[in-house]
Amino acid sequence: MPLQNSDLGVGYYRVPAWSAVSIIKMNVVFAERKRTILDTPLHSHEGARMFVDHIQIHAKAGKGGRGAVSFRREKFVPRGGPDGGDGGRGGSVILRPDPNVDNLVEFHYQSNLKAKTGENGGSKNCTGRAAPDAIYKVPIGTLVYRMPFTPEETGPAPRDTTSFLNLETLTDEEAAKLDHRHTPRRKEKVDPDELELVMDLDKPDVDFVLCKGGDGGKGNVHFKSSRNRVPRQYTDGVEGEEGVFYVELRKIADAGLVGYPNAGKSTLLSHISNAHPKIAPYPFTTLTPHIGVVDLANYRRVTVADIPGLIEGASENVGLGHDFLRHIVRCKLLIFVIDMAGSEGREPLEDLQKLRKELDLYDPTLSERPWVVVANKMDLAGAKTKLKHFKTRYKKLEVFPVSAEQSEGLDKLKARLGELIPEEPRTSAEPAPAESPAELEE
Repeated sequence: MPLQNSDLGVGYYRVPAWSAVSIIKMNVVFAERKRTILDTPLHSHEGARMFVDHIQIHAKAGKGGRGAVSFRREKFVPRGGPDGGDGGRGGSVILRPDPNVDNLVEFHYQSNLKAKTGENGGSKNCTGRAAPDAIYKVPIGTLVYRMPFTPEETGPAPRDTTSFLNLETLTDEEAAKLDHRHTPRRKEKVDPDELELVMDLDKPDVDFVLCKGGDGGKGNVHFKSSRNRVPRQYTDGVEGEEGVFYVELRKIADAGLVGYPNAGKSTLLSHISNAHPKIAPYPFTTLTPHIGVVDLANYRRVTVADIPGLIEGASENVGLGHDFLRHIVRCKLLIFVIDMAGSEGREPLEDLQKLRKELDLYDPTLSERPWVVVANKMDLAGAKTKLKHFKTRYKKLEVFPVSAEQSEGLDKLKARLGELIPEEPRTSAEPAPAESPAELEE
């Protein structure tokens, strides 16, 4: 309540005595409000994350350090001789497959991979410190191709002093020469015929040296002789390797789901595995590939990849095109998910024929892979009738009638996947059985 001070003639309020419990409760309320504000996105599109599965990069390893020119200067040591140390090794650019990385979005923001230069040599035969390697993590299943590359000239560009440059009609090339600099490197157009496969990073934690760092230069101690007692020669560090590469990601999965948009591929993957792809009642809901792990009997696990829906002409880059068809190239088994009810106004027989045609046009080897058909949406009206007509046309084809939305027929499909997908051999050697006491006595 306000109290009046007759001497000062001003009003003031009495501060209430807050208890410790009240202060703790207020902190909890403020923390919850802060958490709610931080978790709520400002815009609806902020939850989307960019997916990059192929990109062009430029890599340059570090240069080796320069050798030193030094002579021993010490009390009571006349004519100490040369003691210049060698330069340090330049850093290398290394790619490391990491199972926790799922795409190449890091190289979208950093396409120039560089390593540091080694330190120069010092006196007293001290070798320069080697530069640390620049390690970049990539997803498992990354292919690295080498592209044609011409190294840029080093040093400042020469200035042409014989011609007059009009600043109003000055071009970028003339401005580059005038400023003693070179034009920035532009990304070349990728020609599949000029790509050279360098490495397939299909195993985790197996480092690949993309560009090796240069060796350090030699100090003047290496040039001493009986005739050259005061050498002033040294060598500069070796330039690190440099090149332009095309990096492509191909997901590693045992089976791949192929089908038209809105055929129920994402729903099927979410019910047979713990994957949570986006599901909505409109086509092209899946914009990026998803991989789910399916648990089978006898503690087995297989991975299933869900790629965005294909349409007629996908091999010619229609729709989402062949941007994501590369992710089923490694699959051992192809699963064609067909909308057997024809809820989108298409016929199941035509869907299968067009899908098979698009895969054959993209890569003829995909037609030779084992494949099965999953007749989805069997809970809708007219699906059973079309399934009979479908089996009449393909009598020897293995068809699994399921309803992914109702989780019907999925157990039989999972059991069959374990039979069709061969079990990978164990990489680690099994320990030999212990010998019996009788064998040891013999």
